[in-house]
Amino acid sequence: MLRHLVARLALLLALVGSLAACSPPAGSSSGLPSHAGLPAEAIETLALIQRGGPFPYRKDGTTFQNRERLLPAKPRGYYREYTVPTPGSRDRGARRIVAGGNPPEVFYYTADHYRSFRQIEPLP
Repeated sequence: MLRHLVARLALLLALVGSLAACSPPAGSSSGLPSHAGLPAEAIETLALIQRGGPFPYRKDGTTFQNRERLLPAKPRGYYREYTVPTPGSRDRGARRIVAGGNPPEVFYYTADHYRSFRQIEPLP
């Protein structure tokens, strides 16, 4: 029993070590977060943004004010917001992608209606 647990722990440590070896160094220019952990609906919304639409929600593409000041300061109109559908939600839900630039050059995802953001890569 103990030998089995030790073997599992060794396997887990090896896995963690291999994942750490694959991670880009902190602060590296190629270290933007990937699409891992994004819901499928966010990836679909990102593709729509990159194609220029059409967007299913009336408010998609409207100016995001950045009132929370969680994103880098930019001139008014730089950021635009887009709805990420939430299955089962009766309204637009809390998930959004905020894109910056015209054409969009930077993308942020929020799952909690602007309380937190994570930068995401554009689709290839």
